Amino acid sequence: MANQLNVTPLHDRVIVQAAAAEEKTAGGIIIPDTAKEKPQRGTVVAAGPGKKDEPVTVKVGDTVLYGKYAGTEIQIEGADYLIMRESDILAII
Repeated sequence: MANQLNVTPLHDRVIVQAAAAEEKTAGGIIIPDTAKEKPQRGTVVAAGPGKKDEPVTVKVGDTVLYGKYAGTEIQIEGADYLIMRESDILAII
C-alpha cells in the first residue's frame, strides 16, 4: 500500500491505487503486454469526507472493484493513481 498521500480528495471522491495487471492466466499461459486488460480492482489510498447528507462508505485500505473506464488517471509523487467518485465503485471486497 502507498505511503500517506499529501492529497485530500473533495466531497465524494476517492483515490485508488490500481492492482497490477495479471501476468498469467489460471492455466499458466503468459499474457503479453499488448493483450493485458486494464485492472478493475484496486486499493483505496485516500477518501474525501462525502456530500452534505451522504458520508463516504469506503475507507482507506479497502480493496474495491470499479468499472473498466471509471475514474481519471493521475500521477502523485511519481506513482499512478485513479481518482473517481464513490458512485463509480461497484463493490468492496
